[in-house]
Amino acid sequence: MSKKYNVAVVGVGVVGIEMLRVLKERHFPVGKLNVLARSARNINVDGATYPVQAISNEAFEGINIALFAGTEGEKGAATTYANEAVKRGAIVIDNGADFRMDPKVPLVVPEVNAKDVKKHKGIIANPNCSTIQMVVALWPIYKKAGLKRVIVTTLQASSGAGKSAVEQLKEENSKIAESGYINVQVNMENKAMPQQLAYNVFPHIGGFSDSDYTSEEWKLVKETHKIMHDDKINISATTIRVPVRTGHSEAVYVETDKFILPEEVKDIFSKSSGIILVDDPQNNLYPMPKDTEGRDEVFIGRIRKDPFVKNGLWLWVVADNLRKGAATNAVQIAECVISN
Repeated sequence: MSKKYNVAVVGVGVVGIEMLRVLKERHFPVGKLNVLARSARNINVDGATYPVQAISNEAFEGINIALFAGTEGEKGAATTYANEAVKRGAIVIDNGADFRMDPKVPLVVPEVNAKDVKKHKGIIANPNCSTIQMVVALWPIYKKAGLKRVIVTTLQASSGAGKSAVEQLKEENSKIAESGYINVQVNMENKAMPQQLAYNVFPHIGGFSDSDYTSEEWKLVKETHKIMHDDKINISATTIRVPVRTGHSEAVYVETDKFILPEEVKDIFSKSSGIILVDDPQNNLYPMPKDTEGRDEVFIGRIRKDPFVKNGLWLWVVADNLRKGAATNAVQIAECVISN
């Protein structure tokens, strides 16, 4: 019988629920499972009932792996409980932003830098959702031809801002359908985003900081540098919220050090782990968020040469932000941990 591991999942929002799904779907060898949140209750996921315990330091006794779902843009439970879990023998995998740029904490995407898992001191960080899918796409190109510059525009779904943002989009759509008016107001408990999202897009994810870039845009820069161990790649980002439920899309422009043809890039992607190539625009085939929802792979298409820059290439990159962008990547890290 294979070894079993006692697992804690901290948080039962959209990412925590996906973590429970992914653990089950990937047949992770779970022994005891503790589901932890602010308050005790039962939750139902795909017909299965999970008892939820109120989180405490003692809840991590005997736990081998603790998956923290995290909350983007806020201090997550990991700031309070991660070190306590580590003291009790657990390895913490945190989906929040609190430890990502800590030089003592590995920031891991298994398709790119799985070996960094071995450097952990008890805590491993899961990158931002938009960073994860981008580096999965960049890494095979980087290994083959190097990277000089990356310009990315992200089109990020409402679920990236949590359950209340999904509810905000749903309520806005319903009110517009009923009234016929484009500008609507929603209930404050569903007000998760700074602007109306239904029938709209807006270039504001995270708080505005250095040089009027948002924190989400800087994550794409700094996290990519850390994951790929190369801070000489020039990266610039614009992050945009779009009226999609789940699935982030990215238009990614790269300039490589060495010349490489789009056909070579397609061949590399077709052989790369965790990537599905969908690139037949003449037949209207390219990645779309509706087709990636519930999937763990990164989908790439629209691969084409820049007609004005010799080493310039465009990519279209789409992934489920709750799965590969969060829960699946965290469980994959856990798989790397138990395989070492």
